[in-house]
Amino acid sequence: MHLKTLKLTLKSDRPVEEAAAKLRGFFATRFNEYALLHQHIDVDKLLYRYPRIQYKILEGAAIVLGIEEGAEVLKEIYDKYDTIKLGENEYTIVERGIALKEEEFGIATEILSYEFITPWIALSQQNYQRYLESKREERRELLRRTLIGNILSASKGLGYVVLDDIRLVIGKLRRQKCVIKGTPFIGFLGEFMVNFTIPDYMGLGKSVSRGFGTVQRVNEKRPIAK
Repeated sequence: MHLKTLKLTLKSDRPVEEAAAKLRGFFATRFNEYALLHQHIDVDKLLYRYPRIQYKILEGAAIVLGIEEGAEVLKEIYDKYDTIKLGENEYTIVERGIALKEEEFGIATEILSYEFITPWIALSQQNYQRYLESKREERRELLRRTLIGNILSASKGLGYVVLDDIRLVIGKLRRQKCVIKGTPFIGFLGEFMVNFTIPDYMGLGKSVSRGFGTVQRVNEKRPIAK
């Protein structure tokens, strides 16, 4: 299937130091009338589906990715502010970059390589204990199955029906400590290969709207061996 994506890059007068969750908070507060910006239907009711708007801080720049109707929301608001206030710090926007694309999403005829450029939150606290108690190969299989599940979950949330097997290999991963809403988690950075096309900067796993699990393609596609 094709997905409409809009990547908004905000360069400021100095590198952004805060986490992407605070960028999400800025947009949610400033443009509260747009439910897709904060994933709430009302004050207490969450919008449970794959996030159409995802926030990232990459190399000191604020990035917001809009997918499908999320891209339309970003079109409406991208120039409605000249500063962003994140916690105690305020940043002046000196440059806005917009990349609007129609991108492929779904089963591919090639094996594609990707890397997580922000930590992938693969495991709940309960699953993490199981991970620690497992042997090396069992750990890799647990992560492999989890990542396949993340791709299936994103597909369902975006209305894409997966009709073929997802073939996925986990590459080298390294652990990184993360905190989400005050709760500690273990994230993973590293590579994986899969017969699935994923647009750059989309997130997989937990808390993708807060910038976790951001993927980027890293090399050329290769035909799947028969």
